[in-house]
Amino acid sequence: MAKRSDYISWDEYFMGIAVLSSYRSKDPNTRVGACIVNGKNRIMSMGYNGFPMGCSDDVFPWDRDGNAVDTKYPYVCHAELNAILNARGKNLEGCKIYVALFPCNECAKAIIQCGISEIIYLSDKYDGTPMNVASKRMLDAAGVKYHKMEPKRENIVINFNSDKI
Repeated sequence: MAKRSDYISWDEYFMGIAVLSSYRSKDPNTRVGACIVNGKNRIMSMGYNGFPMGCSDDVFPWDRDGNAVDTKYPYVCHAELNAILNARGKNLEGCKIYVALFPCNECAKAIIQCGISEIIYLSDKYDGTPMNVASKRMLDAAGVKYHKMEPKRENIVINFNSDKI
């Protein structure tokens, strides 16, 4: 009997974990997940966008417009930064980060500082905006590689029915 040929690639596996992590986000508009992987294809950490521990997502605002302190922006921790912080001091030098959305300039700084060497992303919907340009400028200067993942499949179905496993 031959092995299965329809198994998912490492990139699909880790991006799938990043996307699945995004489902933990309570953000009503933008849900992003991230997965950090070392050179031996071992998961070092994961994260998603949300408020810091102790800051209730029922109390802090999810609004996008209005007075700055009444919006989500000063409070939300992005998926990439959450994944870096969730690593709790593990050495991330030379790791890859899989993320659903291209990192903002603030997350790019954290990615560079912790030594992540490659970013694999699904969407770059803010391409060309000032913060996106700044992010790419810093990543290029620091030698961090990045590329958009072009999935070979549109979706991966997760089935929780134990009779189907």
